[in-house]
Formats: sequence, C-alpha cells, structure tokens
Amino acid sequence: MQATLLTGGLHFGEGPRWRDGRLWFSDFYDHAVKSVDASGVVSLERAIDDQPSGLGWLPDGRLLVVAMHQRKLLRVDRDGVRVHADLSAVATYHANDMVVDAQGRAYVGNFGFALDEALAERGVEGVLADHPTARLARVDPDGSVHVAADDLHFPNGCVITPDGRTLIVAETLAMRLTAFDVAPDGGLSNRRVWAELGMRAPDGICLDADGHVWVANAIAPECVLVAPGGRVVATVQTNQPCYACMLGGADRRTLYAMTAPSSVAAVVSMTRSGHIVQARVETPGAGRP
Repeated sequence: MQATLLTGGLHFGEGPRWRDGRLWFSDFYDHAVKSVDASGVVSLERAIDDQPSGLGWLPDGRLLVVAMHQRKLLRVDRDGVRVHADLSAVATYHANDMVVDAQGRAYVGNFGFALDEALAERGVEGVLADHPTARLARVDPDGSVHVAADDLHFPNGCVITPDGRTLIVAETLAMRLTAFDVAPDGGLSNRRVWAELGMRAPDGICLDADGHVWVANAIAPECVLVAPGGRVVATVQTNQPCYACMLGGADRRTLYAMTAPSSVAAVVSMTRSGHIVQARVETPGAGRP
C-alpha cells in the first residue's frame, strides 16, 4: 500500500498524537508543537524554547511536551509553560519520545549519546555494533522522576496496551520492540523481546486493536505492521524514511506517518522537506498514545 501526501513544509515532524479531531505533532527545528486537520491545514499550537519531541496529556487535559536539549518534561498550564520534571538525572543525552498513561505517568526515552556525531565518525554499522545504552525515565503525576528501565538501546517510541498492563518500547539501535509488565504503581518488570525486526530501525510506534504494532522504520521509506515475534502483517510505503506514526481519524483507521529525507540535524534543520503522509488501514488504533 502506498501512502499519500497530507501536508509538507515541515523541518522534522515527530511525536504524532490524535486528539480532539486533529493530529498533533512536534516540529523539531521550528521549536513548535503543531496540529493538522484532515484537509492538511497546519496550525501552531505552542512555541517551545527548545526542540520538542514526545507529546502527551495529563488526565486534566494539560499538555506535556518533551524538551529535548534541556532534558526536561514541560507542562502547558493555562498561564504558560512550566517545568513538570527535570529528566537530566536519568537521560544521558537528548530526551525524545514518550507515552503518558491513564494516571498521568509519563515514560520518556533518550538518545543515550551523541548519535549524529557517532554516525559521522563510525557510520551506521559502527554505531549499531557499539554504542552506550540508555535508561527509560518514568515521571509520576507529581513530577518525581524514576528509572523505569535501564540498559536499553536507544529507547524511543512507546505504547501502552488498552488494559494499561503492558508497555512496549522501540529499541531503535537493537532493531527490536521490548515489552514490560506495568505494575499498579507504574513500575516495570518481566522484560522480554516483543518482536525482532531484522534490519528495520523502529522509531515511533502505535498500537492497533488486534494487538499489532505499527513501526516507523527510520532507515527505509516504510511503516510496517508487526505481530508479536516480528511477523510483518502489512506494509505502507512512504515517500521518505519514516520516523513516527499514529492511527487517527474519526474511526482511528487512518495511519499518519511523519517522514523526512534524513534525521541528521545539519540536513533537516536547513530545509522544509518533511512531510505527513497518510493511508487507510483495516484495523483501528487502540491503547496509548
């Protein structure tokens, strides 16, 4: 299946979330949270004094935004933007994607090291073979920060199943999805490989009602639907490498994908070549985000 263009003109779109009839997303190098409607009209929702990444909402409707360079989780209150949590004790490099559960707990990933510099020095194969691991942060509703899991290979997109009992995280540099059981207090246990992805680098992910996961492949122009274990159920071809995805629309059967010519900051920060593409799929979205 081939995705079609919804809108362009982005630097680098990430963290797509479906809410209130619109697709919300971060545009890194515009330092902005934006949204787009079904006709492709983009609106500025909030300017951020940093590169924004993961998005989510507290139970009372306040927006949470990951500030990548500051390694902070920001909260948008009625009277302005506040620091919800400082992630620097857990995140060892840029903070990135996250998922927020029904209680308002946020699970936030981070790079773990300077990825662009390492790629320039050693190439993709060198980075895959040898890189520092990172920790996944858990931010409780009161803003306290905890280590949710450690020794992860670039923890990136996360989803939580509809019953709230399983968290799945994309380990981009391990080419796999990893699952954990979620305790009532938000603690993670029973770590296990949910899917091996071969030579696909999972970036953003989203869950469907069949319990399958859509995976944005950061090293190829595709978004793939995988079953537990890694069997590919469906493939949507995109026009550029794919960095994030979300199921939305009134019936949650529209797959939205964020694409760009590259993830290298020196490239995409200087151009507006990022796109949002879309495709209709059989099974609706489920769980969080």
